[in-house]
Amino acid sequence: MDVTNIAKLATSMAETGIRQEVGVTMLKKSMDIQAVSAAQLLDALPQPQNLPPHLGNTINTKA
Repeated sequence: MDVTNIAKLATSMAETGIRQEVGVTMLKKSMDIQAVSAAQLLDALPQPQNLPPHLGNTINTKA
C-alpha cells in the first residue's frame, strides 16, 4: 500500500464520519421540532369541564 492509497482511505473515512455527524445532527433537530410541535398541540387542547358536584358520587346497581 502506498502513501496515496493511505491518504485516500483516511480522507474517505473522514468524509464518512462527517456525513454521519451531519445525519445525526439533522435527526436530533427534527426530533426537537417534533417535540415542540407536540407540546403546542397538547397546549392547544381545551381544558375539560368539571363535573357538577352531584355527579359521580353513587353507583346504580341492580341484581
